[in-house]
This record gives sequence, structure tokens and C-alpha cells, in this order.
Amino acid sequence: MSMELGFDSWKEDNKSILESLAGRRNLLLFSGGKDSSIALHLILKAGIEFGFDFEVHAAMFPVHRYVDEEIKRLESYWNKRSIKISWHDVGVTDDAIKNDPDPCIACRAIRKKMLKTGLTTDMVGEWDRFTIIASYSLWDIVSYSIEHLLNDIYSSDKDILADDKKNRFFETAQRFYPLLKMNEGYSVFRPLIKLNDSDIRKMLDQEGIPTLSVPCKFSNLRPKRLLENYYKTLGLSFDYDQLLEFAKKSLNLPDLSSYASINKAEYLQNIF
Repeated sequence: MSMELGFDSWKEDNKSILESLAGRRNLLLFSGGKDSSIALHLILKAGIEFGFDFEVHAAMFPVHRYVDEEIKRLESYWNKRSIKISWHDVGVTDDAIKNDPDPCIACRAIRKKMLKTGLTTDMVGEWDRFTIIASYSLWDIVSYSIEHLLNDIYSSDKDILADDKKNRFFETAQRFYPLLKMNEGYSVFRPLIKLNDSDIRKMLDQEGIPTLSVPCKFSNLRPKRLLENYYKTLGLSFDYDQLLEFAKKSLNLPDLSSYASINKAEYLQNIF
């Protein structure tokens, strides 16, 4: 069944994970976009109910979206809800990705590098009590499935190396799982992967939650954004369980165990 959006149904669907967050150091990655804003809203309500704390960190990239007025506007809203956002300068300008054929992937690489650099043992403390909360949605993993079908299974483009395709799919496939428990003790929680974009937007409107209003000037070059526009035009919604079953049977989705043993430096830099 597809998941009806609402805090109560979301809470029940993620109850065992939410219960496990008490006593851990939980870090939510925030961008100011619609997905991370809904994730913050849900985690905030869940934290009160399940008795866990969390931190919110935002990498200000691409730089042109994070003007002072926007940051102040978002901070004003979240501060009223007792949330402090830690904003981080990634140390590079938008020139670093402007000529990339897929600036979205280049942008993520910069964010991953900062994540790996920032998550030192001194900062994290006990890795076996640490959780990263990331905001991938159901539409994201639908798009990853289509990307794999077009780019790997059906493509005849010999210029794309087989190893590159394999690595890309291995990277995106782990985002299909709500929770990864890594052998080094830390966990990765994705609270939105069963939610359609239409549900996320509906909750934003209902709750009056602000998001960044400066559009990304690279969005038209983003394959995922083009696919999302297609889903919206056709009024599509998806079912997580059906997608997961398809991915396992038809796309050879790697098992959770394929990721658990990866060294955290490698995972945070190249896969997360």
C-alpha cells in the first residue's frame, strides 16, 4: 500500500527506528529545500514524543541560493520552534560546478567531501551512538531506478565505462533502504523514502513551513528534476513496497549487508 502522509502514519511506519534514536547523537542534514524541511518538521515532532535530541547542519551550496535574507527568514521560523541550524560555508564558489554536464552530482561530491571532513572522531564522539538523518524521498529512488534502466540496461553508449555505471548504481541503491546500520556502529536514517513529492508539498502547505525561495540556477540541467516534472505533469504517485520489490527482482538491488562493512571514510566520501 502507498503511504498516506501525516505525522501519525509516518510515526507508526518508522516507530522502531524512532525509538532507537533516544540516547544517540543524531545529526539531520538540512538544505532548506522542501524535502529536508519536512524531514526536520517530522523529526522535531518525533523527538518530543520519543525523547531524543538531534542537531541540524546545513552546507551552504550552491552559494547563490543561500543569501543572507533567505537564511534569516528560515532561521526566524525554526528558531520559533526551538531549532538552531548550524550553517556551514563549504569553501568553494559555484564556479566549481557551473561547467559540469551534471552539476547535481558535482554538487553532491562537494557536500560529501565536507561531510567527511566535518565528521571527525572529535566532533562525533562515539561512532556507535551516532545517526545521520538524510532527506531522500520516494521520487528520488524512483528516479534512480529509471536512471539505471536508461543508463545501464538500455544504453548502447560505449563511452560510459561499465565500472562508472556499476559504481553509480551501488551508490544510489543504498538510498532505497530507510535505515543502514554500519559495522562501525553509526547508522543512516532516511525518514522520507516512502513519501511521494505530492504528499510532501501538501504538508508544507498545511503546516506553513518556509523553504528556500531562490531557485537553483542549475536545476534545468539536473536529470532528476526533469523526471520529477514528468511525474508532476502526469499526476503520478508511487508505492514504496512495489518499487522495492521491483528493484530487488529486476535491478538486482544490493542487499543491506553489501554496505554495512564499508569503511566510514570511504562511505561518507564516495557513497553516502
